[in-house]
Amino acid sequence: MDLTRRDLHRGVAATAAALMMAPGVRALADSGPSAHALERVDPELRPAAQAMLAQQFPPLTRAGLPAMRASWVAPPTLPPPAPAVELRTVPGLAGDPAVAVQLIGAAPGASPLRPAILHIHGGGMISGRAQNMTAFCQTLAADLGCVVVNVDYRLSPETPFPGPVNDAYAALVWLFRNAATLGVDPARIAVMGESAGGGLAALVAIAARDRGEVPLCYQALLYPMLDDRTGTVPMQPAVRPIGWSAEANVFGWSCFLGVPAGSDRVPRQAVPARAADLAGLAPCFIGVGAIDLFAQEDIDYARRLIVADVPVQLHVTPGAYHAFDFVVPQARVSREFTAAWQSALRAAFAVHG
Repeated sequence: MDLTRRDLHRGVAATAAALMMAPGVRALADSGPSAHALERVDPELRPAAQAMLAQQFPPLTRAGLPAMRASWVAPPTLPPPAPAVELRTVPGLAGDPAVAVQLIGAAPGASPLRPAILHIHGGGMISGRAQNMTAFCQTLAADLGCVVVNVDYRLSPETPFPGPVNDAYAALVWLFRNAATLGVDPARIAVMGESAGGGLAALVAIAARDRGEVPLCYQALLYPMLDDRTGTVPMQPAVRPIGWSAEANVFGWSCFLGVPAGSDRVPRQAVPARAADLAGLAPCFIGVGAIDLFAQEDIDYARRLIVADVPVQLHVTPGAYHAFDFVVPQARVSREFTAAWQSALRAAFAVHG
């Protein structure tokens, strides 16, 4: 069946919204007084926020993780004319297992060569799968005319740091080394992620700089999870922990780190916000809602990138909570947010083209 571009966008918006409203995600919403939580929310985003806040779920625990993960229902893969999806297994780093990836929109023998994005899904370091974001990545490949490698990294706490980062970095190395075969321009490879995926993308960008194997052209970080100390100290008064709470953040980071989040036992290299030196990183887009739990840490990271002379575009959306663009994709602020990061990636690909 043939689909128009409008049909493709409508399909991915609907499936992404369904994904973000799945029980496992709603369980991460704060269950505090809804009137206070909603007072700063953009009017178009308010009904979905109210629905999330009305849900009552038990606190996150390691014992409860299997049930939470099982609640994620992957949206269906989009049919043609959406870009094709191919399942691949790529070599892990030395001593690590192979990594499963989705190769989306590959065009072997393409001329000219196309840009590529390594995509890393969110889920608090503890949940989610690559296939939850397949439709999103298909639309991403179609909209930007690029190849997407969507990584199915190992989750924590079963695999703490550095395992998830190693998985994503191994996929990046595979993409770069096989660029010619995949029809990819090796000078136009970007890394992208949302929430925990954004934090992992930031760590992959740091690894790429330090190892000197892959010359990333850009990093697109959407409301990235960058600082394990968030949630261990009092929140800013403007924060409305809708979609991701301080308690969930501490739990997710502690699972990933293998030590208590916010403690002096945390290895500096495991947390982007704790990195001592940000100089020499790839240019960066950081987008976040103004009332997101991650707003302050994301703004701080952008400021540090600027001080380190890294080109950075910071987009802060008033009245927007965590993952608002997936929950209410048709809202004006969501469309503007998506247009901003897509424009940044297009510009990065054009500069290096």
